Amino acid sequence: MMPKELLKKYMPHPDTIKNHKNLQFLGAKLHDPNLWHLNRRSVSMAFAVGLFCAWIPTPGQMAIAAIAAFYVRANLPISVALVWLTNPITMPPLFYSAYLVGVYVLNLPSADFSMNAILSGELLFPFLTGCLMLGIICSTAGYFSFSYFWRYHTINKWRHRQQHRQQLAKTKNPFRSIKWRL
Repeated sequence: MMPKELLKKYMPHPDTIKNHKNLQFLGAKLHDPNLWHLNRRSVSMAFAVGLFCAWIPTPGQMAIAAIAAFYVRANLPISVALVWLTNPITMPPLFYSAYLVGVYVLNLPSADFSMNAILSGELLFPFLTGCLMLGIICSTAGYFSFSYFWRYHTINKWRHRQQHRQQLAKTKNPFRSIKWRL
């Protein structure tokens, strides 16, 4: 199945999202058809936006993803849906790994991960640095991976069509066997 058909199967209808109460602040511009297209560019950009916004440690990740998708004209539903990679279940291990990446990038000693260290803000700078680094890495990898995935499936579909045409050309044409008498 092509990526486009697969995405259409699981995506909500654009009218459902256009009428969503949390997205009404975008106004009439939400009805721009470019926000709903399923093509390689819009979906790849949606992966970049959604994966980057997933690493933003704020409660308004979905709104940020919607605004960013709106700004870069990426597919809006996919951008917003990808933010849910960091959900309440996955958030603690992902954000702890972001902290470890921040400690590594900043070349800082790892602090004692306790409630006192969290409340004092001692862990904040390495954590935010790690979130930024992982956001950039994941969004770049998501953009190029999905772009490659889409291109790979498109090329395979074209090859399949070409092979099918060649097989049809090899088979005997039933109209050639008829002898026409004039």
